[in-house]
Amino acid sequence: MPSNVEIKAAVRNLQLLTQRAKELSKSTGTLIRQHDTFFNVQKGRLKLRNLMDGTGQLIFYERPDVDGPKLSNYSISLTSDPDGLTRVLSDALGVKGSVKKERSLYLVGQTRVHVDTVEGLGHFMELEVVMQEGQTAEEGEAIAQQLMEDLGVKKEDLIVGAYMDLLLTDKKG
Repeated sequence: MPSNVEIKAAVRNLQLLTQRAKELSKSTGTLIRQHDTFFNVQKGRLKLRNLMDGTGQLIFYERPDVDGPKLSNYSISLTSDPDGLTRVLSDALGVKGSVKKERSLYLVGQTRVHVDTVEGLGHFMELEVVMQEGQTAEEGEAIAQQLMEDLGVKKEDLIVGAYMDLLLTDKKG
């Protein structure tokens, strides 16, 4: 199963973070609109990501709910019928909830830097250090820590869990 080391953090200064991401990636980034539907499952998380262009990705992943860098194992299957697949999975498993976001993607070495605007939550950033064959989790964590520093992300801004968890917590509170 492929893996990456991830961190997620709240963004205090969107303009500064975006500028640093552009400088580090030497690009203007790629804008991606996503609608993720999360399904009820016994372990891990299962979501259907609708890329709003007639395509989607069914993604299963497992990762610990802790702040800071964490190893995430995942599987992805592509679909050309995200709406139909969402209906089938909704009927079979039930829907936990959904997340709509606009994502700017920047590539820095082996790391995907996401600057996200999440409907109902605000601005966040994610780092996904895509692990290479034979690379240790500790090496991935070191890369993530360095990029956090380079992007000006502070430890107190790190968050635990997925956007879906934050939305569900907001609804309970």
